[in-house]
Amino acid sequence: MKFNSPVSYLRVFSLLDALSFIYLLYCSIYLKHIMGDDAAINTPGKIHGVIFCFFGLALLISTIIKNWSFKTFLLIGLSSLIPFAPFWVETWLKKQDN
Repeated sequence: MKFNSPVSYLRVFSLLDALSFIYLLYCSIYLKHIMGDDAAINTPGKIHGVIFCFFGLALLISTIIKNWSFKTFLLIGLSSLIPFAPFWVETWLKKQDN
């Protein structure tokens, strides 16, 4: 993948956000609630938060440069709140990355 457009960065941060979100869910469900480790989500939560901020910035820049509609902006943003949804959005983003 070449980083020649803002959509390239959006694709990377979208996938990183999805992976960190899935890992954070694992930490919160298994490590915190089942194993009883209250500090288990501290570091993964911070990492996910930073990645999510970069994702939001990349989404905003990509929306402005590609002149996407508010609906597109909203759907891509909402997909980050659903586990595994960014993997489906990736196929559409790949077509937009040219």
